[in-house]
Amino acid sequence: MVVADVGVAVDFLRTVFDAVGDVVPGRPAEVRIGDSLIMVSEVGEREQFPALLYIYVDDADVTYRRAVEAGAETLEDPRDEPYGDRRAMVRDRFGNTYQIAHRIT
Repeated sequence: MVVADVGVAVDFLRTVFDAVGDVVPGRPAEVRIGDSLIMVSEVGEREQFPALLYIYVDDADVTYRRAVEAGAETLEDPRDEPYGDRRAMVRDRFGNTYQIAHRIT
């Protein structure tokens, strides 16, 4: 992800997805969500470039509510999908889109 403010983006990931990792000035932040490593870079060398992430969580409804409370825009309310996931979709202030899901079957 390339964002205008790495600290704000990482705080969002921590709040919503319980991400762990540090922001070190002058280099991309490396944060973990579950067993996935996400790199978050500041605009500069590259222009802002949003990401689309599909993230499995323990409870999509709870995580979706945390995302909205943290300022995310709702793109799709939580719903059961025919492929066996309960999924919602939100967008953060930097344009990154998150599909938040858990398995229901």
